[in-house]
Amino acid sequence: MAKEPSLSRQIIFSVIIGLSLIAMFFIASNYDKLDKITMPKFNEPKSEQKKEEQKTEVNNNIAMKKFSSDSEFREFVENNQISSGGIGGGARSFNVEKTMAVNDSAAPVPMLKKEADSQAVRYSQTNTQVLSIDEPDIVKTDGSNIYLSEQGWGGWIMPMEDSAASDVMTLKVVPGFAPDYQNYSKTRIISAFPVQGLGKISELKKAGNILLSKDRLIIFSQDGIYGYDIKDKKNPVQAWKIEYKSSNYLAGARLYNGKIYLITRSGINISNPCPIKPLAYNGQDLLIKCTDIYYPIEPSYTDSTFTGMIVNPETGSVEKTISFVGSSNDSIIYMSENSLYATYQINVNNLKFFAKFFSEKCGDLIPGDLIVKLNKVDGYDISQKAKNVEFETIWSNYIQNLDPDQRLKMENELTNRFSDYRKDHLREMEQTAIVKIDLKDFDIKAQGKISGSPLNQFSLDEYQGNLRVATTIGQRWFDIYLQGLNFSNNYTANDVYVLDSNLAVSGVIKDLGLEERIYSARFIGDKGYLVTFKQVDPFFVLDLKDPKNPKMAGQLKIPGYSGYLHPLRDNIILGVGKEDQNVKLSLFDVSDPSNPQEKDKYTLKEYYTNILNDHHGFLADKEKEVFFLPGSQGAYLFSYKGDKLELKKAVDKIYAQRAVYIDKYFYIIGNDKIIIINQDSWTRVTELELKD
Repeated sequence: MAKEPSLSRQIIFSVIIGLSLIAMFFIASNYDKLDKITMPKFNEPKSEQKKEEQKTEVNNNIAMKKFSSDSEFREFVENNQISSGGIGGGARSFNVEKTMAVNDSAAPVPMLKKEADSQAVRYSQTNTQVLSIDEPDIVKTDGSNIYLSEQGWGGWIMPMEDSAASDVMTLKVVPGFAPDYQNYSKTRIISAFPVQGLGKISELKKAGNILLSKDRLIIFSQDGIYGYDIKDKKNPVQAWKIEYKSSNYLAGARLYNGKIYLITRSGINISNPCPIKPLAYNGQDLLIKCTDIYYPIEPSYTDSTFTGMIVNPETGSVEKTISFVGSSNDSIIYMSENSLYATYQINVNNLKFFAKFFSEKCGDLIPGDLIVKLNKVDGYDISQKAKNVEFETIWSNYIQNLDPDQRLKMENELTNRFSDYRKDHLREMEQTAIVKIDLKDFDIKAQGKISGSPLNQFSLDEYQGNLRVATTIGQRWFDIYLQGLNFSNNYTANDVYVLDSNLAVSGVIKDLGLEERIYSARFIGDKGYLVTFKQVDPFFVLDLKDPKNPKMAGQLKIPGYSGYLHPLRDNIILGVGKEDQNVKLSLFDVSDPSNPQEKDKYTLKEYYTNILNDHHGFLADKEKEVFFLPGSQGAYLFSYKGDKLELKKAVDKIYAQRAVYIDKYFYIIGNDKIIIINQDSWTRVTELELKD
């Protein structure tokens, strides 16, 4: 007869059962958060640990942490290196123009001033993603002057010995096999207003995208960032210099509230990864230790370290930094007034994907012991690249030993089954992680993930604490080659995700424009606008009012596509794109979201506009209801009064790059001259030759 358990053992057993039930309830209620963990700090004093524990209670969804040592960093990189094609996928490759769209606050607005007659009462700003956040560009204006950066080479040059410490453009030609050329890279300061005083004031030998911050002109050159004191426009003086160190590059820059926000990308040296030296400012190296670098818990493509910095534009000093690992391939930077966001590819495990495919769909084709063998490869204690090679070898040995008839049947069966399987599991194959950096504390606040890949920074938009992201799925390829299996698959889908302040998915719209890809995205308040394209242009209107239940409100299908979307007024969106190889403009009326209409359209005798590559080339003057469009043959000024497109002025024989407006004048800036147009009469006023 069995002995009855003691009372104490019964109590202990009951407690264990109770705790288990509580744990099961907690797991069930928090299932969607299991992939998020807290962000521990290393080597913190005990007095700070308590504060950090309190902090992580709020931020308990962050799935990133800092490396604890140099060796941990090295091991992480070795396991997540990008091999040929990348671990788990590769970059997108398109045969059409790169397209962009911008945020709802992108339209330039007048800057109202009441100063001397030498400064206009209204002038344009750079067309940026967020109105209050400036972006570097080749042209800036302060209402009196135009700052123009020209970059280019006409041949081989080298600075003269006595020019190294001077900003004077002093060059000597190096003779050689090629003709004697000149370097015409420079940044000019041009007197622009009043128009009677149009002329060159001075020039600097550095060139690149530029920012203006009070009396500082910041030039983002190829070798570094230069800050010039421009109080005396005739004699600018270099105030500071930031030098990029070896294998370091600028990933992005913004100017906001009198501070420059930089993101640099540093290549990782596996043999000697730390400390990282992304740059030197005023001769002093910026050092980033391994234990100061965040990394994602979930494996990701890793070949670079990104460092965010806050830089004082007055002195060039670096005030704060934050670093994290990522990939140089498809990483995107987006900045709102509250946060800085960075994306990176998530390492999709190809071995598990294919092993699962063989197990679920090919059990009648492939021997069971082979499937078991393939499943075991992922557990080997070797690098990911070595696992891929082993997986390919096992498969190759099997299929090569089949007789020709069996092999032909196998190849056809596998290709058909894999095509269907890939379509069903599309969102498992391609995922993007998003890191959120709070601007106030300049620390990582949240991390989340979504399926697919954003097109560019304008596919991300923050509104009322939520982040909206538009992605295309089905554009990455595998880095594993399996003999007899056709990997080609043109099936794509497009999603729009709404993420809450913790970057958890709150709502999603799936399968917009199947078998197409996103050409442009636009988020305006609680609405979203999306253009996908393959043969026709579906223009989607999205209702994002309820973050938990976003939906597609309406769509319009028209020939061609719109690669750039710009809100001209409430409920009127301008689309710039192409139809039958010509540049096409469309006015979309979205007053009824369920029934968007093409209000008007205009086709230009142009094959190209650089707006499809660079949103900075577009300029709208909302007060006058006109906009500027650069083309390959000339420049165009359109009116959109009464929701009708009217070509007011065409300017021939200028390869237009940019335009600014100052007072009632449009300054059309080409590669060799500036032409001024009076908006009242639409006539040429004067022009300035830029060639020396």
